[in-house]
Amino acid sequence: MQATFFAALSVDRFIDNRYKQQLVPMSKMWVEKHRPSTVRDIRGQAATVERLAAYADLGTFPHLLFAGPPGTGKTTAALALCFDIFGERSKDNLLEMNASDERKLENIRTKVKQFARTSPLGVDFKVIFLDEADALTADAQGALRRIMEQYAETCRFILSCNYSSKIIEPIQSRCAVFRFRPLADDQVRMQIETVAKSEGIELDQDACEAIIHVSLGDLRRAITALQVSASLSNHVTRSLIYETTATAPPEDLHGYLLACKEDGFHPARRRLRTILDQFGLAGTDLVNQLHRALYDADFFSETQKLDITEMMATIDFRLVEGGGESLQLDSMTATICSMFRD
Repeated sequence: MQATFFAALSVDRFIDNRYKQQLVPMSKMWVEKHRPSTVRDIRGQAATVERLAAYADLGTFPHLLFAGPPGTGKTTAALALCFDIFGERSKDNLLEMNASDERKLENIRTKVKQFARTSPLGVDFKVIFLDEADALTADAQGALRRIMEQYAETCRFILSCNYSSKIIEPIQSRCAVFRFRPLADDQVRMQIETVAKSEGIELDQDACEAIIHVSLGDLRRAITALQVSASLSNHVTRSLIYETTATAPPEDLHGYLLACKEDGFHPARRRLRTILDQFGLAGTDLVNQLHRALYDADFFSETQKLDITEMMATIDFRLVEGGGESLQLDSMTATICSMFRD
Protein backbone atom coordinates (compact mmCIF):
# COMPACT_ATOMS: atom_id res chain seq x y z
CA MET A 1 0.00 0.00 0.00
CA GLN A 2 2.74 2.41 1.00
CA ALA A 3 4.88 1.45 -2.02
CA THR A 4 1.91 2.07 -4.33
CA PHE A 5 1.42 5.52 -2.79
CA PHE A 6 5.06 6.54 -3.34
CA ALA A 7 5.02 5.11 -6.87
CA ALA A 8 1.96 7.21 -7.70
CA LEU A 9 3.58 10.26 -6.12
CA SER A 10 6.69 9.77 -8.25
CA VAL A 11 4.58 9.56 -11.43
CA ASP A 12 2.72 12.75 -10.47
CA ARG A 13 6.00 14.53 -9.92
CA PHE A 14 7.33 13.28 -13.26
CA ILE A 15 4.22 14.50 -15.11
CA ASP A 16 4.36 17.81 -13.28
CA ASN A 17 8.03 18.35 -14.10
CA ARG A 18 7.52 17.38 -17.74
CA TYR A 19 4.62 19.86 -17.95
CA LYS A 20 6.78 22.59 -16.45
CA GLN A 21 9.53 21.85 -18.97
CA GLN A 22 7.03 22.29 -21.80
CA LEU A 23 5.98 25.65 -20.38
CA VAL A 24 9.49 27.08 -20.15
CA PRO A 25 9.41 28.77 -23.60
CA MET A 26 6.08 30.38 -22.68
CA SER A 27 7.02 31.37 -19.13
CA LYS A 28 7.28 35.03 -20.09
CA MET A 29 5.02 37.19 -22.18
CA TRP A 30 6.68 37.83 -25.53
CA VAL A 31 5.37 41.39 -25.50
CA GLU A 32 7.59 42.06 -22.47
CA LYS A 33 10.42 39.79 -23.55
CA HIS A 34 10.85 41.56 -26.88
CA ARG A 35 10.07 45.08 -25.67
CA PRO A 36 12.78 47.52 -26.91
CA SER A 37 14.99 48.76 -24.07
CA THR A 38 16.22 51.89 -25.85
CA VAL A 39 14.39 54.53 -27.85
CA ARG A 40 16.25 53.86 -31.09
CA ASP A 41 15.11 50.21 -31.09
CA ILE A 42 11.42 51.15 -31.23
CA ARG A 43 9.70 49.91 -34.38
CA GLY A 44 7.85 52.54 -36.43
CA GLN A 45 6.97 56.09 -35.28
CA ALA A 46 10.08 57.43 -37.05
CA ALA A 47 9.46 61.13 -36.34
CA THR A 48 8.63 60.49 -32.68
CA VAL A 49 11.64 58.23 -32.17
CA GLU A 50 13.93 60.85 -33.66
CA ARG A 51 12.69 63.55 -31.26
CA LEU A 52 12.85 61.26 -28.23
CA ALA A 53 16.36 60.14 -29.18
CA ALA A 54 17.39 63.79 -29.13
CA TYR A 55 16.02 64.09 -25.56
CA ALA A 56 17.95 60.96 -24.61
CA ASP A 57 21.18 62.47 -25.96
CA LEU A 58 20.57 65.68 -24.00
CA GLY A 59 19.82 63.76 -20.81
CA THR A 60 16.69 65.76 -20.05
CA PHE A 61 13.20 66.41 -21.38
CA PRO A 62 10.08 68.49 -20.57
CA HIS A 63 6.75 67.05 -19.48
CA LEU A 64 5.56 64.70 -22.25
CA LEU A 65 2.13 63.64 -23.49
CA PHE A 66 1.90 60.50 -25.64
CA ALA A 67 -1.42 60.10 -27.47
CA GLY A 68 -2.52 57.32 -29.80
CA PRO A 69 -4.26 53.94 -30.17
CA PRO A 70 -3.33 50.93 -28.01
CA GLY A 71 -0.29 48.87 -28.93
CA THR A 72 1.52 51.60 -30.86
CA GLY A 73 4.48 52.01 -28.48
CA LYS A 74 3.51 54.69 -25.95
CA THR A 75 4.48 52.73 -22.83
CA THR A 76 7.57 51.32 -24.53
CA ALA A 77 8.70 54.82 -25.51
CA ALA A 78 8.29 56.12 -21.96
CA LEU A 79 10.21 53.25 -20.35
CA ALA A 80 12.93 53.27 -23.02
CA LEU A 81 13.47 57.02 -22.68
CA CYS A 82 13.86 56.68 -18.90
CA PHE A 83 16.33 53.82 -19.35
CA ASP A 84 18.35 55.80 -21.89
CA ILE A 85 18.67 58.71 -19.46
CA PHE A 86 18.90 56.98 -16.08
CA GLY A 87 20.41 53.61 -16.99
CA GLU A 88 20.43 51.22 -14.04
CA ARG A 89 18.98 53.94 -11.78
CA SER A 90 15.79 53.98 -13.82
CA LYS A 91 13.79 51.79 -11.40
CA ASP A 92 14.71 53.96 -8.42
CA ASN A 93 13.67 57.20 -10.09
CA LEU A 94 10.56 56.11 -11.98
CA LEU A 95 7.01 55.82 -10.65
CA GLU A 96 4.73 54.00 -13.07
CA MET A 97 0.99 54.22 -12.44
CA ASN A 98 -2.09 53.15 -14.35
CA ALA A 99 -4.38 56.15 -14.07
CA SER A 100 -7.48 54.11 -14.90
CA ASP A 101 -6.94 52.15 -11.64
CA GLU A 102 -5.93 55.16 -9.54
CA ARG A 103 -7.99 57.89 -11.13
CA LYS A 104 -9.27 59.69 -8.03
CA LEU A 105 -8.15 62.98 -6.57
CA GLU A 106 -6.83 61.31 -3.39
CA ASN A 107 -4.32 59.21 -5.35
CA ILE A 108 -2.91 62.28 -7.09
CA ARG A 109 -2.65 64.22 -3.82
CA THR A 110 -0.99 61.40 -1.91
CA LYS A 111 0.93 58.89 -4.03
CA VAL A 112 1.92 61.19 -6.90
CA LYS A 113 2.68 64.24 -4.78
CA GLN A 114 4.65 62.24 -2.23
CA PHE A 115 6.88 60.76 -4.95
CA ALA A 116 7.29 64.11 -6.74
CA ARG A 117 8.44 65.97 -3.62
CA THR A 118 11.21 63.52 -2.69
CA SER A 119 14.73 64.07 -3.99
CA PRO A 120 15.97 62.04 -6.99
CA LEU A 121 18.59 59.36 -6.33
CA GLY A 122 21.86 60.11 -8.12
CA VAL A 123 20.20 61.92 -11.04
CA ASP A 124 18.87 65.41 -11.75
CA PHE A 125 15.16 64.58 -11.70
CA LYS A 126 12.61 61.82 -11.21
CA VAL A 127 9.92 60.68 -13.65
CA ILE A 128 6.27 59.88 -13.01
CA PHE A 129 4.66 57.90 -15.83
CA LEU A 130 0.84 57.99 -15.81
CA ASP A 131 -0.54 55.44 -18.24
CA GLU A 132 -4.13 55.90 -19.50
CA ALA A 133 -4.15 59.44 -18.14
CA ASP A 134 -7.37 60.22 -20.00
CA ALA A 135 -9.17 58.15 -17.34
CA LEU A 136 -8.31 60.70 -14.62
CA THR A 137 -11.24 62.68 -13.28
CA ALA A 138 -11.41 66.43 -13.90
CA ASP A 139 -10.57 67.15 -10.25
CA ALA A 140 -7.57 64.79 -10.38
CA GLN A 141 -6.30 66.46 -13.55
CA GLY A 142 -6.65 69.85 -11.87
CA ALA A 143 -4.55 68.68 -8.92
CA LEU A 144 -2.03 67.10 -11.29
CA ARG A 145 -1.60 70.41 -13.12
CA ARG A 146 -0.56 72.13 -9.88
CA ILE A 147 1.90 69.35 -8.97
CA MET A 148 3.48 69.58 -12.42
CA GLU A 149 4.10 73.29 -11.78
CA GLN A 150 5.42 72.95 -8.23
CA TYR A 151 7.94 70.15 -8.77
CA ALA A 152 9.03 70.72 -12.39
CA GLU A 153 12.68 71.11 -11.35
CA THR A 154 12.99 67.73 -9.68
CA CYS A 155 10.21 65.70 -11.32
CA ARG A 156 9.05 65.28 -14.91
CA PHE A 157 5.76 63.75 -15.99
CA ILE A 158 5.07 61.45 -18.93
CA LEU A 159 1.35 60.99 -19.62
CA SER A 160 -0.04 58.50 -22.10
CA CYS A 161 -3.62 58.39 -23.35
CA ASN A 162 -5.76 57.12 -26.18
CA TYR A 163 -7.59 60.42 -26.62
CA SER A 164 -5.72 63.66 -25.97
CA SER A 165 -9.03 65.57 -26.10
CA LYS A 166 -9.84 64.09 -22.68
CA ILE A 167 -6.79 65.77 -21.15
CA ILE A 168 -7.54 69.30 -19.94
CA GLU A 169 -5.94 72.14 -21.88
CA PRO A 170 -3.77 73.42 -18.97
CA ILE A 171 -2.00 70.03 -18.84
CA GLN A 172 -1.64 69.79 -22.62
CA SER A 173 -0.06 73.24 -22.73
CA ARG A 174 2.58 72.14 -20.20
CA CYS A 175 3.59 69.08 -22.22
CA ALA A 176 5.36 68.31 -25.47
CA VAL A 177 2.72 66.30 -27.34
CA PHE A 178 3.65 63.21 -29.36
CA ARG A 179 1.13 61.50 -31.66
CA PHE A 180 1.50 57.73 -32.06
CA ARG A 181 -0.08 56.14 -35.13
CA PRO A 182 -0.99 52.51 -35.90
CA LEU A 183 2.03 50.70 -37.28
CA ALA A 184 2.25 50.11 -41.03
CA ASP A 185 1.85 46.56 -42.31
CA ASP A 186 5.52 46.22 -43.27
CA GLN A 187 6.64 47.29 -39.79
CA VAL A 188 4.33 44.75 -38.11
CA ARG A 189 5.49 42.06 -40.54
CA MET A 190 9.15 42.75 -39.83
CA GLN A 191 8.67 42.58 -36.06
CA ILE A 192 6.53 39.43 -36.18
CA GLU A 193 9.07 37.63 -38.36
CA THR A 194 11.86 38.72 -36.01
CA VAL A 195 10.02 37.42 -32.93
CA ALA A 196 9.10 34.14 -34.65
CA LYS A 197 12.72 33.55 -35.68
CA SER A 198 13.98 34.40 -32.20
CA GLU A 199 11.54 31.94 -30.59
CA GLY A 200 12.17 29.14 -33.10
CA ILE A 201 8.65 29.26 -34.53
CA GLU A 202 7.87 28.12 -38.07
CA LEU A 203 5.59 30.87 -39.38
CA ASP A 204 3.80 30.46 -42.69
CA GLN A 205 3.76 33.54 -44.90
CA ASP A 206 -0.04 33.61 -45.09
CA ALA A 207 -0.14 33.21 -41.29
CA CYS A 208 1.99 36.35 -40.98
CA GLU A 209 -0.43 38.17 -43.28
CA ALA A 210 -3.32 36.93 -41.11
CA ILE A 211 -1.64 38.39 -38.00
CA ILE A 212 -1.28 41.72 -39.80
CA HIS A 213 -4.94 41.58 -40.77
CA VAL A 214 -6.04 40.79 -37.23
CA SER A 215 -3.80 43.29 -35.44
CA LEU A 216 -4.91 46.47 -37.27
CA GLY A 217 -1.59 48.18 -36.56
CA ASP A 218 -1.53 47.12 -32.89
CA LEU A 219 1.89 45.49 -32.43
CA ARG A 220 1.09 44.24 -28.92
CA ARG A 221 -1.95 42.43 -30.27
CA ALA A 222 0.10 40.99 -33.13
CA ILE A 223 2.81 39.55 -30.87
CA THR A 224 0.21 38.18 -28.44
CA ALA A 225 -1.62 36.49 -31.33
CA LEU A 226 1.65 34.86 -32.40
CA GLN A 227 2.40 33.62 -28.87
CA VAL A 228 -1.08 32.19 -28.33
CA SER A 229 -0.88 30.27 -31.60
CA ALA A 230 2.69 29.12 -30.91
CA SER A 231 1.56 27.71 -27.56
CA LEU A 232 -0.50 25.17 -29.51
CA SER A 233 1.96 24.37 -32.28
CA ASN A 234 5.49 25.34 -33.32
CA HIS A 235 4.14 25.49 -36.88
CA VAL A 236 1.83 28.52 -37.00
CA THR A 237 -0.65 28.44 -39.88
CA ARG A 238 -3.21 30.90 -41.17
CA SER A 239 -6.16 28.87 -39.89
CA LEU A 240 -4.59 28.62 -36.43
CA ILE A 241 -4.24 32.41 -36.24
CA TYR A 242 -7.90 33.00 -37.04
CA GLU A 243 -9.07 30.29 -34.64
CA THR A 244 -7.07 31.58 -31.68
CA THR A 245 -7.88 35.26 -32.19
CA ALA A 246 -11.67 34.87 -32.48
CA THR A 247 -11.58 36.38 -35.95
CA ALA A 248 -13.44 35.12 -38.99
CA PRO A 249 -11.38 34.92 -42.22
CA PRO A 250 -12.41 37.42 -44.90
CA GLU A 251 -13.53 34.65 -47.26
CA ASP A 252 -16.03 33.33 -44.68
CA LEU A 253 -17.48 36.80 -44.19
CA HIS A 254 -17.67 37.32 -47.94
CA GLY A 255 -19.42 33.95 -48.22
CA TYR A 256 -22.09 35.14 -45.79
CA LEU A 257 -22.60 38.43 -47.66
CA LEU A 258 -22.76 36.59 -50.99
CA ALA A 259 -25.32 34.17 -49.56
CA CYS A 260 -27.46 37.14 -48.53
CA LYS A 261 -27.32 38.39 -52.11
CA GLU A 262 -27.80 35.12 -54.01
CA ASP A 263 -29.25 32.41 -51.76
CA GLY A 264 -31.77 34.18 -49.56
CA PHE A 265 -32.47 34.51 -45.86
CA HIS A 266 -32.35 30.93 -44.55
CA PRO A 267 -29.04 29.84 -46.22
CA ALA A 268 -27.45 33.15 -45.21
CA ARG A 269 -28.68 32.72 -41.64
CA ARG A 270 -27.16 29.23 -41.51
CA ARG A 271 -23.83 30.62 -42.69
CA LEU A 272 -24.05 33.31 -40.03
CA ARG A 273 -24.63 30.76 -37.26
CA THR A 274 -21.74 28.65 -38.52
CA ILE A 275 -19.37 31.63 -38.34
CA LEU A 276 -20.56 32.55 -34.84
CA ASP A 277 -20.14 29.00 -33.54
CA GLN A 278 -16.85 28.20 -35.26
CA PHE A 279 -14.98 31.35 -34.25
CA GLY A 280 -16.77 32.18 -30.99
CA LEU A 281 -17.77 35.69 -32.02
CA ALA A 282 -19.99 38.07 -30.10
CA GLY A 283 -22.57 40.03 -32.07
CA THR A 284 -20.65 43.31 -31.98
CA ASP A 285 -17.45 41.54 -33.05
CA LEU A 286 -19.21 40.03 -36.06
CA VAL A 287 -20.70 43.36 -37.13
CA ASN A 288 -17.32 45.11 -36.87
CA GLN A 289 -15.56 42.37 -38.82
CA LEU A 290 -18.29 42.39 -41.46
CA HIS A 291 -17.95 46.14 -41.75
CA ARG A 292 -14.25 45.75 -42.50
CA ALA A 293 -14.81 42.90 -44.98
CA LEU A 294 -17.56 44.78 -46.79
CA TYR A 295 -15.16 47.09 -48.61
CA ASP A 296 -13.37 44.16 -50.25
CA ALA A 297 -16.68 42.63 -51.41
CA ASP A 298 -16.54 43.52 -55.11
CA PHE A 299 -19.91 41.84 -55.75
CA PHE A 300 -21.65 44.83 -54.12
CA SER A 301 -22.04 48.20 -55.78
CA GLU A 302 -20.88 51.40 -54.09
CA THR A 303 -24.48 52.38 -53.30
CA GLN A 304 -25.21 48.98 -51.77
CA LYS A 305 -22.11 49.22 -49.58
CA LEU A 306 -23.24 52.61 -48.32
CA ASP A 307 -26.70 51.30 -47.45
CA ILE A 308 -25.30 48.21 -45.71
CA THR A 309 -22.79 50.30 -43.73
CA GLU A 310 -25.55 52.58 -42.47
CA MET A 311 -27.64 49.58 -41.46
CA MET A 312 -24.68 47.94 -39.68
CA ALA A 313 -24.16 51.10 -37.64
CA THR A 314 -27.76 50.86 -36.43
CA ILE A 315 -27.40 47.17 -35.56
CA ASP A 316 -24.16 47.83 -33.68
CA PHE A 317 -25.79 50.60 -31.67
CA ARG A 318 -28.71 48.35 -30.74
CA LEU A 319 -26.35 45.57 -29.64
CA VAL A 320 -24.31 47.94 -27.48
CA GLU A 321 -27.49 49.28 -25.91
CA GLY A 322 -28.55 45.74 -24.94
CA GLY A 323 -30.64 44.52 -27.85
CA GLY A 324 -31.08 40.77 -28.24
CA GLU A 325 -28.10 39.46 -30.18
CA SER A 326 -29.86 36.71 -32.11
CA LEU A 327 -32.77 38.93 -33.15
CA GLN A 328 -30.54 41.85 -34.18
CA LEU A 329 -28.24 39.67 -36.30
CA ASP A 330 -31.26 38.07 -37.98
CA SER A 331 -32.58 41.57 -38.62
CA MET A 332 -29.27 42.49 -40.26
CA THR A 333 -29.39 39.36 -42.43
CA ALA A 334 -33.00 40.03 -43.42
CA THR A 335 -32.23 43.64 -44.32
CA ILE A 336 -29.30 42.69 -46.55
CA CYS A 337 -31.34 39.95 -48.24
CA SER A 338 -34.26 42.32 -48.82
CA MET A 339 -32.00 44.64 -50.83
CA PHE A 340 -31.77 41.99 -53.56
CA ARG A 341 -35.36 40.77 -53.80
CA ASP A 342 -36.90 40.98 -57.24
